[in-house]
Amino acid sequence: MALVGACTTLPTVAHAQLNVFACEPEWAALASVIGGELTNVKSATNAYQDAHRIRAKPSLLAAMRKADIVFCSGAGLELGWLPILIRKAGGRDVQPGAIGWIMASDHIAKLEIMDKVDRSMGDVHPEGNPHVHLDPRNISVIAHVLNERLSAIDPDNRHTYDKNFALFSRKWDSKIEQWQAQAAPLEGRQVVVYHKAWMYLLNWLGMTVVATLEPKPGLPPTASHLEKTLRQLKSKEILAVLVAPYENEKPATWLASKANLPVLKLPYTVGGSDEAVDLVSLFDETITRLVKEK
Repeated sequence: MALVGACTTLPTVAHAQLNVFACEPEWAALASVIGGELTNVKSATNAYQDAHRIRAKPSLLAAMRKADIVFCSGAGLELGWLPILIRKAGGRDVQPGAIGWIMASDHIAKLEIMDKVDRSMGDVHPEGNPHVHLDPRNISVIAHVLNERLSAIDPDNRHTYDKNFALFSRKWDSKIEQWQAQAAPLEGRQVVVYHKAWMYLLNWLGMTVVATLEPKPGLPPTASHLEKTLRQLKSKEILAVLVAPYENEKPATWLASKANLPVLKLPYTVGGSDEAVDLVSLFDETITRLVKEK
């Protein structure tokens, strides 16, 4: 695959490991798998933090100064803090468009791309929904991109990156088939979500969102909106109210109690539950929890 927007002059790596600055745990996990012992991976966030709202703190500036690759979701998810880190501490090779700049959402077909946006619409992403990791088919594409970038930056170790990628891809493709078969009963089911962080997962599984707890993206639920949502759910057959580890469960619990629905906390990313320790177990746990509610 061609390196879109990559620099024509590749950087010379003067240290034993490539330093990967990953904005989210899912990309840190993927970089660790493909890069293996040849990479030193730093995740800027954890599963209990909302990646929209992170401070550009000194420890992240220090990690950015060392970065050979910046690996993030993109599509505006990190808009409030990543540009500050890049501007203050990012080297030449991790600037936007450079060989070490990888925004996952640049490489897949995004959902919910918007033509017109204004402030009245809330915290929306005109570039499309940035939560691309929750469709495992996207992970396959992005793993290929990462392998190509690692190999271009560190060509002496291409064989190792290729080997790691091939091993990952074989297992991942098999797991996708397994997950799709396991999740077949979920097709057509409806859910309520706190935020539209689940759209790639639900689109992959053929499920639909009937309501969101946020009145507008990024705005906390209000009593009037929750009452309106409760009325909206009458006569609908809802699987569950989905929440992420970093989201406030109280609005979901209130709505669920009134509508006689379960609240289902899914791991969302690596580290989001005791079981979700890597990318494979993230999807294992997510599908298992959903299917239990069917």
